[in-house]
Amino acid sequence: MLNALIARHGTWTWGGYVIPVIFGITLLAMWETGERLFEISDVLLPAPSEIAARFWLSRDILWVDFVQTVIKGALSGFVMGCGAAFVLAVVIDRFPFLQKGLLPVGNFVAALPIVGMAPILVMWFGFDWQSKAAVVVVMVFFPMLVNTVQGLQSTDNMQRDLMRTYASSYWQTLLKLRLPAAMPFIFNGLKIASTLALIGAIVAEFFGSPIHGMGFRISTSVGQLALDLVWAEIVVAAIVGSAFYGGIALLERLVTFWHPSQRGRT
Repeated sequence: MLNALIARHGTWTWGGYVIPVIFGITLLAMWETGERLFEISDVLLPAPSEIAARFWLSRDILWVDFVQTVIKGALSGFVMGCGAAFVLAVVIDRFPFLQKGLLPVGNFVAALPIVGMAPILVMWFGFDWQSKAAVVVVMVFFPMLVNTVQGLQSTDNMQRDLMRTYASSYWQTLLKLRLPAAMPFIFNGLKIASTLALIGAIVAEFFGSPIHGMGFRISTSVGQLALDLVWAEIVVAAIVGSAFYGGIALLERLVTFWHPSQRGRT
């Protein structure tokens, strides 16, 4: 009833945040009640209160795992992969013959299963964060490359002819016309990469890691039937992934405020 009452007042009145929070609290309450009412084993599904208690008691472990997986593995791989893809996209845009050779190869590499590539990269780069960053680079590189190349080609002939009438050089056209027009595509690539980066870092840790990391902790805790700790790691991953994606989406709104897709939201 509370959700229906809030919905009738419209999301704008409540800032668009209250309704998701109310729905989330409702789901947690139903989860807690159902777990206790039907006496579901903690091995199968621990209650939210038990997960919260484990989260608080294991915050030192969770922090170490966060640094290893998110900061060292996912974030470093995200920066290296997206940065290299952006630079290569500009080179491809400058020399179009590269597009015919590299993009098909890129699509082929992007289709390779990550569960097959991860153990190979772990053998190449070792068990520490460098191998996880390498897996993340492989996962984020081509989505970012394809989106950036597509964005740089999104301007039409009339716009490019106008820049030529101003005697603009290639780099002036790139900086003042093509890169701004490519920004919505670039941010799409960054948002896709932000979700892939965390998944790649966690999955890579299943194939070998030091004695810390979110993937390592999940795999070992499942074997110890410590499902509350597994859920605590999942909660951390969900919060970090949502915050990362939300931060990029917020930056997109600030940078591409002029784009029709953003003007309709303000």
